[in-house]
Amino acid sequence: MPSRKPVIRQTTTDKATARPAASRPAAYQPASALWSVFRPANAPHAFRSTSPTDAAAWQNSTRAELARCIGLDTIARIHDAGTGREGSASAADPRGPARRATEAKPPRARVIERVEKPDYVREKVVLTIGRKTSMPVYLLLPKNATSPPPVVVAFHGHGYGVKDIVGLWEDGAERDTPDGYHRDFAVELCRMGFAVAAPEISCFGERQTDFSYLNTTIGQPVPTTCAHTAMLAFHLGISVVGLRVHDGVRLVDYLETRKDIDAARLGAMGISGGGMHTFFSTCLDPRISACVVSGYFAGFRNSILAMHHCPCNFVPGLAEFGEMADLAGLIAPRPMLVEAGTYDPIFPIDAVKAEVKRARAVFGAFGARDAVQTDYFEGRHRISGRRAYGFLAEKLGLT
Repeated sequence: MPSRKPVIRQTTTDKATARPAASRPAAYQPASALWSVFRPANAPHAFRSTSPTDAAAWQNSTRAELARCIGLDTIARIHDAGTGREGSASAADPRGPARRATEAKPPRARVIERVEKPDYVREKVVLTIGRKTSMPVYLLLPKNATSPPPVVVAFHGHGYGVKDIVGLWEDGAERDTPDGYHRDFAVELCRMGFAVAAPEISCFGERQTDFSYLNTTIGQPVPTTCAHTAMLAFHLGISVVGLRVHDGVRLVDYLETRKDIDAARLGAMGISGGGMHTFFSTCLDPRISACVVSGYFAGFRNSILAMHHCPCNFVPGLAEFGEMADLAGLIAPRPMLVEAGTYDPIFPIDAVKAEVKRARAVFGAFGARDAVQTDYFEGRHRISGRRAYGFLAEKLGLT
């Protein structure tokens, strides 16, 4: 009788092996050894202070170390090369990147567009923030302001760029109905009475890399700008987080030169990748008085490191600082509101609630436990605004 060939039944979506994923030995999985040394509580810069005095000392040293970790000093040197400002100030100064703003010239600005809307004016400004770097920014200015209004920096997330939060479609056409997960939140803030500065974040919209040199005919793969920039930054010992924080610092430098807004009453708000931008910018720039972090604050272990996320989220060596709640100690006692949808698939609601609980304990060391507020809304990964706009109005003195 001829022998039968064995039949192997595939029971996993992993096509590389016939072993079911659920039964794969932990020792076969490369993450197992790495997770064994992921211990946020033991991180050298984790928050352990129990008094306001100790907490303030921790902020001074940790803010400088975080600036170093994300590469702010190196990025400042890259942008200043050949300008005569090399070494003029340290982005890692313990008093925060705002120290750099007092010793460096504000970025050059060109207004290239001005559009009259019924209740606000939209300007498009191009800022020269480095020898080889420019950043488009939309400024939304309310028409009903009787004095310079407070300003909110609005950071968009992944998608087609800043147009998606200032009432524009991908092709630049005007729209009057909020769309997508951003819900035109920059426009909503302006209609509340805020001046709003909405930058094109590095790697999106007009700030994408030109890969036309690649030969797609023979199959050369075209990367996303986020992935390519992150890998190039890692290779140079810096990070996309650092690039974006630097951009935000220079934007605030510019806003402080405007006489038609009150940059002393400064807030920040962003979702997803913009939530990340808001979080790290507020950690490192003490000029930001209050922030709204939407669709992001779920901790590293249970979101960023637990599933697929864009490479722009990662910083080599960030484990030295523990978890997101530890880093939130760099924001305290300034008020922070966390927005989260109950069905957000990439920033799970239970993880957000756990991280918020820890953040409140950290803020408690500053006597400011209640400064961490929340809006847990029914929905997925999107802006809510149900509490955010009023929160910023209260904290920034919008009248």
